[in-house]
Amino acid sequence: MSMSPLIDELVAAFRCLPGVGQKSALRMALYLLERDREGGTKLSGALSRAMVDVKRCQQCQTFTEAELCGICASDRRDPKTVCVVETPSDLQAIEQMGLYEGTYFVLMGHLSPLEGIGPEEIGIDRFCKLIDKNECTEVILATNPTVEGEATAHFIADMVKSRNVLLTRLAHGIPVGGELGYSDGSTISHAFQGRRPFA
Repeated sequence: MSMSPLIDELVAAFRCLPGVGQKSALRMALYLLERDREGGTKLSGALSRAMVDVKRCQQCQTFTEAELCGICASDRRDPKTVCVVETPSDLQAIEQMGLYEGTYFVLMGHLSPLEGIGPEEIGIDRFCKLIDKNECTEVILATNPTVEGEATAHFIADMVKSRNVLLTRLAHGIPVGGELGYSDGSTISHAFQGRRPFA
């Protein structure tokens, strides 16, 4: 049942978020209207400013308001080591560890011919120019262990092979706390391939 045109519009706006259905969208809309109008106004302003001012870093393609993101602009990062990730959230996951001191290249997706996403759409040309310009010594492939992620990693590897660059891949395998009996064959295969000496 329709409540009012403006409420319907607000509910429809919330539904653009991933995983938000009609009931969740209605609940969020009514919560803001009923209990937190100030929060709703703040959300509206932040969303409006972000949609206008946030763009892609000219070097790594992650989101930023500046020409270069904080990582690319930092003189404390090693520009000769580049970690290739699919999304800005993958970049954030690696940054949270606080161990990696190189730079990134964010593909904003992966190769998917069925969806019309080819090398141009994920910026492979820009990536190749970046590693040549920075005279990179290592490229870390940190795409997701999905069929598309693996295909993307292999495509990038083929592009990089002709350059004098060390190509590495994040190890995939049994998670901490996981049991072999509950792991699929592909996960166990990756775990064996990524094994290293026991210290």
